[in-house]
Amino acid sequence: MTELKLPEINRVLLSGRLTRDPDKRYSPDGTPVTGFSLAFHRHYRGRDGKLAEQTGYVNVVTTQRLAEVCAQYLHQGSAVLVEGSLQMREWASPQGEKQKRLEVRGESVHFLERKPADEGAAEPPHVGGQP
Repeated sequence: MTELKLPEINRVLLSGRLTRDPDKRYSPDGTPVTGFSLAFHRHYRGRDGKLAEQTGYVNVVTTQRLAEVCAQYLHQGSAVLVEGSLQMREWASPQGEKQKRLEVRGESVHFLERKPADEGAAEPPHVGGQP
């Protein structure tokens, strides 16, 4: 029997709003890392024919320059479009138990809202991926 070769595709494209302010920290080697939680919605028609909505939540992690920009410009409620890949992160809890979490590694974050012009803030730069 021959082995079936599957294409290795790991792409995620989500739009939604931040459920909390971004959390910026630094890895042991000094690389900036910013994480945030994203709420997204799925609209569908149920078995009874009525429209229904389901809300999901996913953690997003960005690194390097993108992490700095996200920490500076995003806040709870910001609307974003995130493109990236899924990654499994593992760590040991303080009690020594092995923990795992599936999260999105954000490679490109598009800000879907602009700050009002009267705030005088510059438009955030596009970082990561295609403009």
